[in-house]
Amino acid sequence: MSQVFAENVLEGKVAFIAGGTRGFNLGIARCFAEHGAKVAVMSRNEERTAAAAQSIIDATGGEAIGLAGDVRDYDRLAEIMAEVAETFGGLDIVVAAQAGNFYAPAVGMSANGFKTVVDIDLNGSFNVFRASFEHLRRPGASLMAITAPEGSRPLPFQSHVCSAKAGLNMLCKCLAIEWGPAGVRVNAISPGPIEDSWGMKNVIATTPEMKDQITQAVPLKRWGTSEDVEQAALYLASPASSYVTGAILDVDGGVVHASPGGDKVDAVHGFKKDPRIKGPGRGRERD
Repeated sequence: MSQVFAENVLEGKVAFIAGGTRGFNLGIARCFAEHGAKVAVMSRNEERTAAAAQSIIDATGGEAIGLAGDVRDYDRLAEIMAEVAETFGGLDIVVAAQAGNFYAPAVGMSANGFKTVVDIDLNGSFNVFRASFEHLRRPGASLMAITAPEGSRPLPFQSHVCSAKAGLNMLCKCLAIEWGPAGVRVNAISPGPIEDSWGMKNVIATTPEMKDQITQAVPLKRWGTSEDVEQAALYLASPASSYVTGAILDVDGGVVHASPGGDKVDAVHGFKKDPRIKGPGRGRERD
């Protein structure tokens, strides 16, 4: 992807990314470092966390650390935030990017399975934001969560994810109101089908047929890339979005706005074939 922002747009900033050890979450961390930020990444796996931090250093020449922790453990998160702030001198950018997902009908899902996803996605994001607050350099701090189209659009076999992400969207909006007077912005990014993302490969589109079906349902008729999500996060972290808070930024090719059966809709060329539309696309014949 071509350079959109100045290389030093985040110079002097400190960023923390929960779940920032793989996929586009790691891409976000690397993108922040490329643009001058000092970066801390966290996941539950200590070896993967250390490897992610080293990969950021190797790729960018910047400063990065990896810390192992679970977003469901508030006390551990509080320790990590304090360590990051002490190491780098405060916090400017916080990303709650952790997530859990699996396909299951509600009647086939255990109560614990439902609770686990809500604990990771919703409660975990609250923990990340709340634990970071006292260390934020404010005004000017930018917080963001990684949500999903399921937060706005109900889907079968995803009741746990839809519930968690809908709650996450509202959490971001509420915190935007409460923390706005302190100069803290809170937003969310909602990625749609993203190439090579863990969730799409392992949960949503596990066969070529499923991938093709999803592609046809996207108005832009293609999948996004990690860079698309990275640039959205960079925008929300940068001064370019200084008056943006409480927003859900859809990076999904329009999928959240598509109607059911959207793969069969061609509004540009298909109206002549649609029996519901009379005349030259204007609802009635003209003389």
